[in-house]
Amino acid sequence: MTLIALIRHGATAWNAEGRIQGRADVPLSPEGRAELRALAPPPELDGGAWLSSPLRRARETARLLHGAASIDPGLVETDWGAWEGLTRDATTALSHRIAARGAAGLDFCPPGGETPRQVQQRLQDFFARRAAGGHGLAIGVTHKGVIRAALSLALGWDMLEKPPIKLKWRAAHLFRARPDGTVTLESANLLLRPRA
Repeated sequence: MTLIALIRHGATAWNAEGRIQGRADVPLSPEGRAELRALAPPPELDGGAWLSSPLRRARETARLLHGAASIDPGLVETDWGAWEGLTRDATTALSHRIAARGAAGLDFCPPGGETPRQVQQRLQDFFARRAAGGHGLAIGVTHKGVIRAALSLALGWDMLEKPPIKLKWRAAHLFRARPDGTVTLESANLLLRPRA
């Protein structure tokens, strides 16, 4: 079994504007960069191999927290299709369809996008590759949708209700992966700490 910590990228201008980012390659905002420069990974992650989603905001986050990171496409954000770039309340129709997400759970799919279940399948491949390779601790800088999908896999959460654990987004979430792609949650909310 292999330990894999997942960390969400830092803040972007689109986060501040309430825009759906998905696969859009949005950089960190100046405020996001400043926040990350003041933070360091928790000591539980010392000595791990750093990985990153291919998207710029994740690569920048990895660089600011650690330095170089290998790119792994399995960590890329959920594809939000036609909704990428829109604010969550841009139109009444969009707001109603996002609200319907709770009724669809793992099978919710924005037009031309990806379901959480599809993200889970991609993640299972990622977890299986890491575990089968006999790697030790890995730290993946990724996205909210990916971390939620990992939590769903680990805890059997169907995404029909609120998450069984409230996740903090300036923290690492530690999972134990097996070669068959199954995972368990080892520890949530290992907070990033102020840099010395």
